[in-house]
Amino acid sequence: MKTTSFVAGGILALAMSVSAQAQTTITGADTDEILNIARGHGAATLATQSNGDPQISGKINGISYQVYFRNCTDNADCEDINFYLGFLDLKPTLEVINDWNLNKRFSRAYLDQDKDACIEMDIDLVNGVSAEYLDAQFELWNMVLTQFAEHVGYN
Repeated sequence: MKTTSFVAGGILALAMSVSAQAQTTITGADTDEILNIARGHGAATLATQSNGDPQISGKINGISYQVYFRNCTDNADCEDINFYLGFLDLKPTLEVINDWNLNKRFSRAYLDQDKDACIEMDIDLVNGVSAEYLDAQFELWNMVLTQFAEHVGYN
């Protein structure tokens, strides 16, 4: 009898844990929650891209960036987000960009069509993520953004 109660109690605790996790899962439809996490790392506002999909414009350590919501259905319920930073008129050499990509993880740097320095990082939200995970990704973006700015000579 004690074993049955123990097993039943364990199953109930597991079900409650799964239920609690389901409540805190963030998907690409949760723009307000994503915006609130962004605001935990600096100023951030929610806007709309030219195609109608959501976009966050933020600032970390005085550096402006965007979070583009991608692969959206009817301008909502987006599958992923794309962190983006582009420095206008900051034109490092291709060697500087290649050095970043060779020695850093989690992001990709490139020169845009005007040879300006850009960096991006993607987060897949198809199956949802926890608020803690997404907050950690914003922390990672903060580090990437800050280090990249230094790497390309932004002051």
